[in-house]
Amino acid sequence: MIPHVTSTKPRSTKPSRGTCTPETWVEAATEVLVDQGIDRVRVDVLAQELGMTRGSFYWHFKDREELLRRVLQAWRNSATEALTQRLERAHTDPREQLQDLVSLPWRGRAAVRAARIELAIRAWGRRDEMAAQVVREADESRLGYIAQVFSALGFGVMDARRRAFILYSSLLGDSLLGELSEHAALAQRRARLELIEGLFTATLGCADERTPEHASADA
Repeated sequence: MIPHVTSTKPRSTKPSRGTCTPETWVEAATEVLVDQGIDRVRVDVLAQELGMTRGSFYWHFKDREELLRRVLQAWRNSATEALTQRLERAHTDPREQLQDLVSLPWRGRAAVRAARIELAIRAWGRRDEMAAQVVREADESRLGYIAQVFSALGFGVMDARRRAFILYSSLLGDSLLGELSEHAALAQRRARLELIEGLFTATLGCADERTPEHASADA
């Protein structure tokens, strides 16, 4: 699931001392993470980006580690928890929820930006256990939600889980092709959405018509 979240503030917009909040530092840190990598997410770099002092940073945060935890928390909240809640509130029909899910990567520049944040955090997670743990939690939460959607469509538990994993993998893979998705013609996007929806709702009502041996192998 490629999340659709509000992009971070442009770095050219520097806050005044009176408006600099913890969220301002978190947004700036996320911006630097995406554009320059985790090693550049440092207090001195962020202070220069924001036109603030190091003392202003330490007014809000104990240390860099606390800032990094807040960056991960903000990403998890916006890209997983808030997104799932929004999808659930938007539709009660599981098929419409599924349509929303498969359309996430094609929702304009905000979706492309969200995908860049996702990829940056996953790259960070490959070298840092704190980030890796948050990524694992996000994956588990998203997969659980997608599996619930398939279950609501009538698929058995194991089949719902399998379809959730494949769909989620497909949506994540699409983030690697963000520019191609963004610039695809509208007719092409619609055709792809219809194909994906059809593939993942195929054999509805025939789920889990398998032997117990096969079912236990997937548990």
